[in-house]
Amino acid sequence: MPRFLGRERTGRLGPVSAESPPAAVAHPLGDPQFRWFFAGRLVSMTGSSMVWVALTFAILEASDRTSDLSIVVASYTVPLALFQIFGGAAADRFSRSAVLVGSHLGSAVTQGISAVLLLTGHYQLVVLAGLAALNGTMQALSGPALIGIVPDLVDRGLIQRANALLGATRNATRIVGPALAGLIVAGAGGGWAVAVDAVCYLLAAACLGGLRLPAPVRAAGASMLRDLREGWGAFRSRTWVWVGSSSFAVINFVQAGVWGVLGPVLAEDTIGAAAWGLVLSGTAAGFLVSSVIMYRVTFTRLLGVGQAFLVLGALPLVLLGLGVPTPVLVAGAFLGGAGTGVYGIAYETSFQEHIPGEALSRVASIDTTASLVTVPLGQLAVIPVAAAFGDSQVAVVGGVAFALVAAGMLAVRPIRTLRHGE
Repeated sequence: MPRFLGRERTGRLGPVSAESPPAAVAHPLGDPQFRWFFAGRLVSMTGSSMVWVALTFAILEASDRTSDLSIVVASYTVPLALFQIFGGAAADRFSRSAVLVGSHLGSAVTQGISAVLLLTGHYQLVVLAGLAALNGTMQALSGPALIGIVPDLVDRGLIQRANALLGATRNATRIVGPALAGLIVAGAGGGWAVAVDAVCYLLAAACLGGLRLPAPVRAAGASMLRDLREGWGAFRSRTWVWVGSSSFAVINFVQAGVWGVLGPVLAEDTIGAAAWGLVLSGTAAGFLVSSVIMYRVTFTRLLGVGQAFLVLGALPLVLLGLGVPTPVLVAGAFLGGAGTGVYGIAYETSFQEHIPGEALSRVASIDTTASLVTVPLGQLAVIPVAAAFGDSQVAVVGGVAFALVAAGMLAVRPIRTLRHGE
């Protein structure tokens, strides 16, 4: 949300008079409100990065059926995708801090009950799948609020740095969290790791409860359906948003199928599971480095630069298909992660600077839904396609398609020329 509207400066709780300007801060963590939010996200993301490792082993320990794991994962993923739009409407209608506190408390409850079931030996697939669905719903409600709240917490000039800090935290927890979960699973069992995740959500809710943000001003009698229509209007009226979302639907289709499903298959037949772990670590390291760079460096045409860097995301797919040595693939994964990370921060920052604050979460939820709906399609389609044309060939063609779509988005003038900070 723009921090300057017209000629009047706006503060977090309304207009600020010229006689009493708010104290400026040089970096996001200098603001107490952002510190509460940052602490909450750090704790929450640490728990989230642990939970799927924990659940995987806990479910396999309890049932010894891989089909159970698939059902639980699907039970989480489907509502996560379906309810994003309603999460966006809620975040623009109510206080975003209240939405985040409520969703984190809900996740703490669902994960806590799951942990109790697993630890006491009362495993029931139907109950665990239902809890996973509730947790997915909570995450769908919180996602749009997380994007919309950043401009409420920091001044406009600090939005990119705030996103870079949050990105660094997210990527660091992706590296540390699974390893920590593995230690807990090995030492105490998967149920205890799920319990730790529940505690993390509870602590995050306590931190987010320290935020003091007002509810947005809504028109009297405005319905949720009207809110959704207005959000759709704001989405489709901005070419750089709907073109970016549509293009990323194609990229996610390719990425989910080739890297997420075909990658481990190719790795098992060539470099092995341990080397594939190194490749994934290279990707995570690239994401982390991109966050550090984007905290220090900015660009006038931020979105266009981010779009150019996104082309690097195709590199590991092509290298995977070409069967290059492991060190080369790790290096390619690092560059791909770095390029995608730069794009992610550039896109989020552009969103928060150029979408009106009162519609920001709704537009973000539509964007997320549209770009993620192709993920399960890519996961399902890649196996029969690879069986028909060959694993390596599909990986190379998928990487080329990724690069062409990412580069082609630069032909769209609003993407290429959108200016940072305006």
